[in-house]
Amino acid sequence: MATKIAAGNQARTASQLMNKETNNRPLRPGKLPMDALANLLARTPISDPRVALGPAVGEDAALIDFGDRYLVAKTDPITFATDLIGWYMVNVNANDIAVMGGAPRWLLATLLLPDGITESRVADIFAQTAAACAELGISLVGGHTEITVGLDRPIAVGAMLGEVGKDDAVLSAGVRPGDALILTKGIALEGASILAREAGGELTRAGVDKNIIRRAADFLFDPGISVVRDAQTLRRAVPVHAMRDPTEGGLSGALYELAAASGVGADIDAAAIPIIPECRTICAALGLDPLGLIASGALLAAVAPEDAPKATAALREAGIAAAAIGRAASADRDTRRITLRRPNAPDADFPTFERDELARFFGA
Repeated sequence: MATKIAAGNQARTASQLMNKETNNRPLRPGKLPMDALANLLARTPISDPRVALGPAVGEDAALIDFGDRYLVAKTDPITFATDLIGWYMVNVNANDIAVMGGAPRWLLATLLLPDGITESRVADIFAQTAAACAELGISLVGGHTEITVGLDRPIAVGAMLGEVGKDDAVLSAGVRPGDALILTKGIALEGASILAREAGGELTRAGVDKNIIRRAADFLFDPGISVVRDAQTLRRAVPVHAMRDPTEGGLSGALYELAAASGVGADIDAAAIPIIPECRTICAALGLDPLGLIASGALLAAVAPEDAPKATAALREAGIAAAAIGRAASADRDTRRITLRRPNAPDADFPTFERDELARFFGA
């Protein structure tokens, strides 16, 4: 599928949709609010004409013109998880290369480590990183490691590079009115896994069965938080208009980011959203909402409505659970409004979250 990308700073389009003056509101842990981010990006000009896609709300990677193809560039930190942060770092960065239609190739890793960490712990993080890279065919090509004052836990920051053919790039801004919205695996694999690994004591005290905690902890590997294979399978099956990896902000954040990038709202069928039973149980025990919980491992994609059956069939044939959860709204609907269609209840706006439910839990 050919993708037409205007050179320059695509952030301006998003900022015009939600432009607000900056103010002195206090900010909480998690992503910047979309309006604040859009304003900041609009003030960040790009002078290099080779930047085909610069920073923009809803787009998690940049595209740089390298002649016959685009270099795909992405960076993302791991700040919530402390267990297996090397594995998380590789996978969440690779996911954002894959949802652009690209192949993740090279990783630069920055590790900021607390005073007193042991050499064996550092070696373990390196081993996790190497194992995750090997599984996805990625080369670790550089980075930086230091012991940093003022930290109470390790922080890992990945900078991932990949490549994509110029006719194969997929943008979050590509959603079209009437598109079918497909979700793979379920909500929220990553959030449930982190909570099981980092808050096992709280879950046990809340009465959650230890087998549920154990299964959720294993979601990191089975079915896994990578969507690289999901994206590759989907793109081989049908033309894909947009893809998104629901990271911070969960499914809610991913839907609203797609809407902001595309200027197209959506209607979501509440009954069709595959919420993983273990995630539902964990969230109920901790007073969290699965729809706003960090959700890497689930690919959100937009395809033409006539292609949806073929797309879901191809994913299922590859052993990847998939469900159509709704449609992009028609062109005459208010842009960026997302409606939740609920059985036996009035329609409602899809819930929004000031910050990811994981950040809210750990912040409390």
